[in-house]
Amino acid sequence: MPNNMQFSRIIATGSALPEKVVTNHDLEEILDTSDTWIRERTGICERRVAPADQTTCDLAEEACRQVFERSGVDPKSVDLLIVGTTTPDLVFPSTACLLQHRLGMEECGAFDVNAACSGFIYALSVADQFIRSGAVRRALVVGAETLTRMIDWNDRGTAVLFGDGAGVVLLEASDEAGVLSTHIHANGGHANLLCADVGVSRGFKNEPGGGLKVLMSGNEVFRVAVRTLGRIVDETLAANSMDKSEIDWLIPHQANLRIIQATAKKLDMPMERVIVTVHKHGNTSSASVPLALDEAVSSNRVKRGENLLLEAFGGGFTWGAALIRY
Repeated sequence: MPNNMQFSRIIATGSALPEKVVTNHDLEEILDTSDTWIRERTGICERRVAPADQTTCDLAEEACRQVFERSGVDPKSVDLLIVGTTTPDLVFPSTACLLQHRLGMEECGAFDVNAACSGFIYALSVADQFIRSGAVRRALVVGAETLTRMIDWNDRGTAVLFGDGAGVVLLEASDEAGVLSTHIHANGGHANLLCADVGVSRGFKNEPGGGLKVLMSGNEVFRVAVRTLGRIVDETLAANSMDKSEIDWLIPHQANLRIIQATAKKLDMPMERVIVTVHKHGNTSSASVPLALDEAVSSNRVKRGENLLLEAFGGGFTWGAALIRY
């Protein structure tokens, strides 16, 4: 690859959602909750739930095939595949390996990244570095989840929040500005506030599903998320010597409308310039940012040459941001 190619640039986006829609009114039938309660606290109205025979890899494959159809790129020409996910099909092989085979890709590097809801931003950051270094020319970056598999449907604190889906971007080396910078962080000191407390080496519990479920201290997570995302906005702008007025679109992790509104306020950005999908997707973890990005691109709201700020916050805690000139 020529040395003057210093950027990775998004050349196509794609997404996939399960067919089944579960509304707040549906949840009223099985939980002590209400549509009003859920909407006022989260902004969520409905979410998609994958059937038992639809896996994370299935959703990822559908989204990737959409990207290849839109871009006209041959899957065999892609040099790297990274999947951000907390809900892989198997312990191993990775979902990325399974996906690579299904797509008919060559024997390129393929691996998963688990950073909870920040998984796509982490994966994007890694792919960007590979392209900037000249090691690869094209990279497929996926965020895909079937998080409803981990939900305790008797727990109204978490059952109302999550949904399933997949989003993907195809990156290509370019001498035009694309991904301007990425920033990733973590603090394991907050692990107990948002986690699943079972696993392969720690063991599972003697209960249905082995005790695999999302555990969350909602109020504490909210406070840390708002404060932390405010800091990474400052960090990203400073790294690019950019004023917040130069950001055209905020494309945030879709976990809670109040957190999204707080980040927009930090940027002095009207909500008309914020991509919001949380009302119809819920929190799809690592899939939420690429799903929102694809919706923004597909609806022609985002135009070439505009500056996009992507950000996410997830269990770990992990958080990250990417500044992109689309």
